[in-house]
Amino acid sequence: MKDKIIELKNVGVFYSPFKRLFNRTKKQALKDISFSLFRGETLGVLGRNGAGKSTLLKLLAGVIEPDTGQILKANDLTVSLLALQAGFDNELSGRDNIYLSGLLLGFDEKTVKEEFNSIIEFAEIEDIELPLKAYSTGMRARLGFSIAYKLQPDVLLIDEVLGVGDAHFKEKSINAMKSKLRSEQTVVLVSHHGPTIQNLCKRAVWIENGVVHMEGNAQQVVKAYEDYIKG
Repeated sequence: MKDKIIELKNVGVFYSPFKRLFNRTKKQALKDISFSLFRGETLGVLGRNGAGKSTLLKLLAGVIEPDTGQILKANDLTVSLLALQAGFDNELSGRDNIYLSGLLLGFDEKTVKEEFNSIIEFAEIEDIELPLKAYSTGMRARLGFSIAYKLQPDVLLIDEVLGVGDAHFKEKSINAMKSKLRSEQTVVLVSHHGPTIQNLCKRAVWIENGVVHMEGNAQQVVKAYEDYIKG
């Protein structure tokens, strides 16, 4: 039995649909989410748009905290949300942003330094000394992807789209992520596309209306999900 590294117990998240000074209206993005993640597995999270999948990834990444329930994580666990661009600062150079993002993702300076050249090479950034505000949207996306991909976190979170950047880099990133998904690294892959989950994951969690509708063998979960969608 593989080690359990993350466990969600009856997790719920509220949000305000309106940005008003005195608005107190709250809605629930997630209502009652419970499941476990085990070391070395690729877990698929399946659900329609608006089901709460992206909110769940933010919880797992530590970007937001649950309003109800609890999330238990193994000690010193590093978790990275792919292409999050965590901590990017427009005024700092690409070089400085690599170190800043790496540190915010939980890695020490030595680890970031060891992977620095491979991050630049994979991202295909020619002038890493330019301030980030001079980067195009595509360059920023490539750098964010490369940092998350190359730093080898304990848990890699992938939200919906595997490819970023131009056509060349999309193909490159998709191939890289397929390799990562079939490796021994722990990965959580979110998608509303059943065949993607079925092809790349052994186990899946189906979220519907903010709750876990089904959990288990990916093939069985995908079939149930697709039958449900077809009505």
